[in-house]
Amino acid sequence: MPQDYFRPIPQARTGRWRLAGGWAFFDRFERLRRGAAPEIVDEAPPDVIAALTAPRAPIMALSMDRPRIMGIVNATPDSFSDGGRYDAVTHALDLAGAGADILDIGGESTRPGAREVPAVDETARILPAIAAASALAPVSVDTRKAAVAGPALEAGAGMVNDVSGLDFDAALAPLVAERGAALCVMHAQGLPETMQDDPRYGDVVLDVYDALAARVARAEAAGIPRARIVIDPGIGFGKTQAHNLAILRRISLYHALGCPILLGVSRKRFIGTIGGAERAEDRGPGTLALTMMALEQGVQMHRVHDVAGHVQALRLWAAMNNDEGAGA
Repeated sequence: MPQDYFRPIPQARTGRWRLAGGWAFFDRFERLRRGAAPEIVDEAPPDVIAALTAPRAPIMALSMDRPRIMGIVNATPDSFSDGGRYDAVTHALDLAGAGADILDIGGESTRPGAREVPAVDETARILPAIAAASALAPVSVDTRKAAVAGPALEAGAGMVNDVSGLDFDAALAPLVAERGAALCVMHAQGLPETMQDDPRYGDVVLDVYDALAARVARAEAAGIPRARIVIDPGIGFGKTQAHNLAILRRISLYHALGCPILLGVSRKRFIGTIGGAERAEDRGPGTLALTMMALEQGVQMHRVHDVAGHVQALRLWAAMNNDEGAGA
C-alpha cells in the first residue's frame, strides 16, 4: 500500500486547527500519494494532526509563533550574490540593526559549482563576525564541518545550519548534541560542485519529505532533541526550476515533520529566470513575493539578504492580519 502524506491547506485568521501553534489555520488536507492524483480530504490520522498542530519550541530563545527573519552574512569572496562586497563584521552589525531576528554567518560558498574551503580558512573568516554579532542577535553558523562548528559555537553561535543535512561530516551531529545547540538540516542532492548537473526525483515533494524525515531521525539518534531541530527543503540545492516551484507550492507539507521550517530562496537564479532579473542584486522583489507566499503557508524562518525590506513587509502583513506583534 503506497504511503499517504497529508498536506494542511492553510488559511488566514481562523479554522478548525491552528498550524504549528502559529498564525495560520487549516480545515482540510491535500492527501498526496506516489503515482496518484492529489485528493482533498477532511480528515487525517491523529498522529499527523498532532504533529501539524503542536506548537514549535523556541529556537535560540526565539518563539516560533511568529515569522522570523534570518539575515545572511557571507564572509566569503565568492558567494553568488554578494561575495567579497562587504566586511563581514560590519555587515552583521548592520543587519542586526535593520531588525534581523537571527544572523546566519558562513565562510564557505555553497553556490552551484563552488569548491570546498579548508576548515582553517573557513573558521578564520567567520569568527570575528560571530564574536561581534552574538552580542546583538542570535547567531547561526552556516557550515558543514564539525571543525568549524566547534569554534563557532564557542565564539557565540547558537545554531549550526548544515546545508548537507548531516551527510558531509559524521562528527557534526555528536558535536551539536554535546554542545546543546540547535541544528538546521537542509535537503540537498549531491555536493555543490555537481548538484545542478542533472538533478532527478521520482516525486520531488515527497522525496524531499522522506529525506528530511531521515535526517531528523539521524539527528535525534545522535542525541539532538526534535525541539532543537529546524528543517530546510533546500531550494536550489540539486533541484531544477520545476523542482523548486513544486516544493514551494506545497511547502506546508513539511510541517508534518514537527519542526520549524526555514526557507532560503533569497536572490536565487530561478527568481531571476522567471522574473527577468539577470543580476542577483535585482531579485529582491521576487524574493519578497515568495517570502509572503511562504508566510501564508506558516513557514517560520526566512533566510534573506534584504533584511530591512523584509522587516518592513512583515510589519505591514501583520497589521493587515490584525496581529500587531508578528514580525515587529
